[in-house]
Amino acid sequence: MEENFFERVYAIAKQIPEGKVTSYSAIAKALGTARSARMVGWAMNASHNRDDIPAHRVVNRKGLLSGKHHFDGTNLMQQLLENEGIEVVDNQIVDFEKYFWSPDVTKE
Repeated sequence: MEENFFERVYAIAKQIPEGKVTSYSAIAKALGTARSARMVGWAMNASHNRDDIPAHRVVNRKGLLSGKHHFDGTNLMQQLLENEGIEVVDNQIVDFEKYFWSPDVTKE
């Protein structure tokens, strides 16, 4: 079940447009498992060896880069977001609502 769950998380993460972010909880809700935001985080952590998963675009519900310590280098997550035009100050996305992307479960 866990592997299948992770793949469902990845299917949504792959849909996040460049220059946008979503949250662990938004992905969990889109999967119909609203209380599994932490498991979504585990899936994102496990995806770092896969180039096809834009894990840097998944942040916590307040726009904090809570998963940044799972990326190689000190500020890689922030650098990847800034390369897409997203401003980050003190590990927080500036104007989070402007960049927030809500998953559409009908695409899955």
